[in-house]
Amino acid sequence: MIKIAVFSDVHGNLPALKTVLNDIKSRGIHQKFCLGDLIDFAPWPNEVIDLIRSQNITCLLGNHDERIAFDIPLIPLEKHSAKETQARFLAIDHSRKTITETNKAFLAELPFHLKLNYKVGTKHWKIQLVHATLQSNDTYVFENEKEEVFSEMIRQADADLLVMGHTHVSFVKQSNNNWAINCGSVGRSKEENRLASYLILNLFEDKIVPEIVQLPYPLEEVAKAIENSDIPNFYADFLRSKK
Repeated sequence: MIKIAVFSDVHGNLPALKTVLNDIKSRGIHQKFCLGDLIDFAPWPNEVIDLIRSQNITCLLGNHDERIAFDIPLIPLEKHSAKETQARFLAIDHSRKTITETNKAFLAELPFHLKLNYKVGTKHWKIQLVHATLQSNDTYVFENEKEEVFSEMIRQADADLLVMGHTHVSFVKQSNNNWAINCGSVGRSKEENRLASYLILNLFEDKIVPEIVQLPYPLEEVAKAIENSDIPNFYADFLRSKK
């Protein structure tokens, strides 16, 4: 059996990332992958990137990473209220001002997606990692999408299993012998429990057993750090909310 861990959407939340990485280490898992969005919305973008780099964790380019790395203009989103739009502009501007040139260059070099092949016994498991989809790191794919959407994504990837992030909501879907999984968010979960979420894949010769792990972390510490930074309190209030 082979175990790998996959996580996503840290969003500058260093305490949450440390909690997840410590849990992965305690389970003796050495293969770790991040699906992107290391920055924005909490006050430790550089520290998060430094920790990812220090552990040599393979990471994809998230939409937030791409925006900062390549100085892409920020566009308002229709789904956001005026209050959230204003907060989003200020929070992302905070990242633009605080990111180091070294870490900005690191983000610019991240791969867009990654295909893995693990051999267990005589079986080769093909695992496709994306931030959102193969074509875009901005597209939202939720659990309630039609079955054909996931089937087509897996067909395009030529994979047994597709792992994504971006929505900040975890799910596990199985169709025949294929899987579509969202590993959730480490640092800015949109699930009601607000816990730090990640995925463990247990690879056997004859099956895959996925496990979504959700962990408490010092959330109030993070919320207070946000309040003591230039990041709008909107994001501290969000972490404390349960909706």
